[in-house]
Amino acid sequence: MVSENTKIQNCTAENKQTIKLNSFFLKANALRMKNEYKEAASNYLNAILIDRNDADSYYGLGICYKNLENYAKAIKYLDKATELKEDFYEAFYELGICHLLEGIPCGAIKNFVRAIQINPDNPNAILQLGISHELCEEYELALMIYQKLIENSPKFIKAYEQKSTLLMKLDKYKEACQLLGEIIKINPNYYHAYMGIGVCFDKLGKRIDAQRYYRKFLAMKPFSHHAEFVKNRLIKLKQLNKKSNTNLSIL
Repeated sequence: MVSENTKIQNCTAENKQTIKLNSFFLKANALRMKNEYKEAASNYLNAILIDRNDADSYYGLGICYKNLENYAKAIKYLDKATELKEDFYEAFYELGICHLLEGIPCGAIKNFVRAIQINPDNPNAILQLGISHELCEEYELALMIYQKLIENSPKFIKAYEQKSTLLMKLDKYKEACQLLGEIIKINPNYYHAYMGIGVCFDKLGKRIDAQRYYRKFLAMKPFSHHAEFVKNRLIKLKQLNKKSNTNLSIL
């Protein structure tokens, strides 16, 4: 029979271990918040040595390796976190992101699906699921996911932007233009949309409309890294308009 003194000693030992674990874990979190990922990783590892079933420490360690761009190790530790805690939304989401960063989009899909099952109201995992399917060249499925996301979260601009970018990739400029117009209705200062519409009109041969939106973009972002391209297109379109007017006058 275990004596009371032995019970107290065992309890005290467990408390010391818990205190030590928390100390390493909290220090690791603080270091990670300061972007000191190598030092943070060392402390997460110390926490794991005390408790090999601590899902939060595996998660923190995975995030450190993600930021250190060691995606293989990040996947390893995030995967362990999801094994230990089956409803760990953040771990499944970050696991999907790391698969994308590692260039394994088809491997990311199951993790984003699981993240959505855990938290269906968070649009970020749904967006990343669409991106994963897009990178796997499953374009129709990606478009369906983006559209469903737009319907469920009508103010979520990233869904409109991602769908319009894919439509442009598929040469569906008219549809893309309409979506970009919806972005401007939501946020009139979203300058990327003005450039996108300019490109769509440009591709559709609507030069006057393209010039108008290109100018709006330049007025908002004159020093953007896209500005040089837009300025060159405006010069080219002006020359094409002048040439067309000359040809019409000859006729």
